[in-house]
Amino acid sequence: MSSSNRVVEWVKTALIVVLSTSALLLGWRTGLLNDFLRDIPFFGSVAGFVQEATGTETVSVSAKEAARPLTIVITDADGERFGVRYDTDMRNTIYDRMSVILREALGSISDIEEISEDEWRTALGGAGVYFEYASPVRLSVMDAWLRAGMPDIKEDVSMRRVFVAFSEDRNRIYFSDHDSGLFFGAETASSAGITQTLGAYAPNGARFAFETNPEIASKAPYLLVLFENLHPVISSVAAGRAELLLDMAIDAFGHRGEQNITDYDAAGALVCTGTEFTIRVEQDGTVIYRRTDGLPSVGRGPILNESKMIEQARAVVADTIGTTSGDADVFFESFENDLSNYSVVTFGYYIAGGYVSLPEDGYAARGVFIEGMITEAELNFRSFIITDELVWLLPEIQALAAAGGDFMLCWSDAGPELLQPFWVRV
Repeated sequence: MSSSNRVVEWVKTALIVVLSTSALLLGWRTGLLNDFLRDIPFFGSVAGFVQEATGTETVSVSAKEAARPLTIVITDADGERFGVRYDTDMRNTIYDRMSVILREALGSISDIEEISEDEWRTALGGAGVYFEYASPVRLSVMDAWLRAGMPDIKEDVSMRRVFVAFSEDRNRIYFSDHDSGLFFGAETASSAGITQTLGAYAPNGARFAFETNPEIASKAPYLLVLFENLHPVISSVAAGRAELLLDMAIDAFGHRGEQNITDYDAAGALVCTGTEFTIRVEQDGTVIYRRTDGLPSVGRGPILNESKMIEQARAVVADTIGTTSGDADVFFESFENDLSNYSVVTFGYYIAGGYVSLPEDGYAARGVFIEGMITEAELNFRSFIITDELVWLLPEIQALAAAGGDFMLCWSDAGPELLQPFWVRV
């Protein structure tokens, strides 16, 4: 589901009141109430990708940060788990240590085969590291982000959840295909001493929903249940003066040094018009980019594949809204295309383990590609800060019971203000 459709669905759902009432009643009836540094910067440069598209240079840009997950779970040799999602600093620290595990697993992957859901669930109970992403990502895109050097594979699945499992006799990687609902497993190379590393994290009771109450969890069995009821209030403001945002956009889209005319229009927006582009900076921090020199012509450069289009868009996002987002991360959300070589890449704001819903379409950034070239983009510059104020929400197992399906933490951002957290159905 695209970011815009998901936000519309969230607005219609209005789960704040529902989760606060029905879950409490259900929890009372069922007894559930009683049961319960970043060593490589995210910021790449789009310049290299622009040069690659014109055939002038080979690109070598580390994109490890693009593969940063929303959730990490570590299961030790005894089956005890440590899960982290809402503590962003802790999650990032663990990712810096554990990302190599996923990279090595992908780089040595072999003999991918379809497996049963029972085998997938059994694997999740053993020793290993589980990564869950904000949105599904194709295996080939993850390989490009991590520079894993994965061998050619037939199953280029769209995965949101992946588990690297370790045992005495063999190591394996497991993942689910978001599109088909199928599960896959594959052999990977050995990682000596990894089980001792897994045991260094004290268990915190993290469980997957299917391990709690099968009936309640039937529609969201792999939701990770954590026992954290307090979540922060977020402050939100527009990020930066119009002149600064325009300057960043000119650099990110590769128009530095080109002649242009810049002025404010009647609506108070700063508009920059060049020979090949226009950039409009709205008063609320929204930047709209358009190419005006027509569609790409034959022979202008190689048509980029999905992975390279996503990475080119990510580099623009990282050099712009990624530098001003405060405590929030900007994560890849979706890639959509049609038979006419028209593709759309979207990104969202995530903070403290949850999603920030913006007005209208709801995305943090959106890039349109035609024949592999960015022809238009929208960047919503916002700055988010985690405050010291905490709000009590229903425990996740009760929220799951009330929602009747998958849900996540959310803040709704309608302008400069303090944003209250709530659960929403996804």
